[in-house]
Amino acid sequence: MSKFATALLTENVLFKNQHPGENDSRTEVLAGLHQKQKTINPKYFYDTHGSELFERITTLPEYYPTRTERALYVEHADAIAEYCGKNCVLIEPGSGSSEKVRLLLESLKPAAYVPMDIAKEFLQRSAVKLGKEFPWLNVHAVCADFGTYDEAPEGLPEGKRVIFYPGSTLGNMTPDMAKQFLTNLRPWLGHDGGMLIGIDLHKSTNTLTAAYNDRDGVTAAFNLNVLNHINRLTSSNFDVKNFSHRAFYNLALQRIEMHLESNIDHIVRLGESAIVFAKGETIHTENSYKYTQESFQKLAGEAGFRVRQSWLDDEQLFSVHYLDLQ
Repeated sequence: MSKFATALLTENVLFKNQHPGENDSRTEVLAGLHQKQKTINPKYFYDTHGSELFERITTLPEYYPTRTERALYVEHADAIAEYCGKNCVLIEPGSGSSEKVRLLLESLKPAAYVPMDIAKEFLQRSAVKLGKEFPWLNVHAVCADFGTYDEAPEGLPEGKRVIFYPGSTLGNMTPDMAKQFLTNLRPWLGHDGGMLIGIDLHKSTNTLTAAYNDRDGVTAAFNLNVLNHINRLTSSNFDVKNFSHRAFYNLALQRIEMHLESNIDHIVRLGESAIVFAKGETIHTENSYKYTQESFQKLAGEAGFRVRQSWLDDEQLFSVHYLDLQ
């Protein structure tokens, strides 16, 4: 791992840049597009515009997860703080705009907050905004692909480490990948750390399908924008007009699937590679697995965690869990 480029953005906001390089992105994207079922890693949704679109998604009437999860944090902030411990070092991989952590900061009073994201400009802007709102808070922002880290970033204050992973993001991974991801996070936590995690729950197909096919087309724009981001990263020539958004609930696998479906037969150039698309062929851009209480507890246990406490809304749409090491 190369050294961080470090900058002090404000008196209480430190920024470290470990952004993935273009060549790394091109190799990963090509590997996904050469599979029989073409794929793009969902992390590429999150350039600055994609991050802004996702923030719009979270406010849509059809999209229940964000408002339900936020309500849980508001209602149970003090109880959550008891499990996390005040003066903890709170690390949020994939932090986005850091909106949800705001609901917990006054109760937790962490020694430091560590937002991690791959969208550099969006992360800087979000970190500075947060630092101004909470001038007592030490913000150590890290621009990085957190999935490549074997341990937490260096140079953090001393204290119990708690990973904050809201928004049902774990559901973007297959259960096997999710188990491995949780296992890989264990070294981040030392001997006494924990994890606060949001998990979307299995529910009616109609509710789930509507959440990913909003009437305003924001989710469709978010899905299609990944192609614009890939174009900039890899000098490819995707044309978003050649693709359409598709999202549906795969009941057998208990997951939402998001795809980009080719509207025509065409060829996309990515460097020296030619990617052939047939009409109706799709790029699989995202999964969002839904869990029951029992299936998530089983997954956490297999990764070496135990569920110490769970908080659910009255309709059991969404859940928040505090985990510690077994």
